[in-house]
Amino acid sequence: MHLCPQIMPAQSTDPTFNKERYDDMKLKVTLLKSTIGCKPDQIATVKALGLRKIRSTAIKPDNPAMRGMIFKVKHLVGVEEIED
Repeated sequence: MHLCPQIMPAQSTDPTFNKERYDDMKLKVTLLKSTIGCKPDQIATVKALGLRKIRSTAIKPDNPAMRGMIFKVKHLVGVEEIED
């Protein structure tokens, strides 16, 4: 698990976008830092990811929408890819 993951939002308009890659993958997202002092939209994103307390985890589907949310708060969370 990395503090600052190298997860970039996937682009569905990209010709190299592979939908099958996202079908069987999940992301384990862990809140590593506090949201105190963060912008309100970042706090809302953390809540939308299902994270409440530090070290809480959530398993989310690996799709461009989730990757975009994670990218927005990448400085607060750690991410691991897991097989379904």
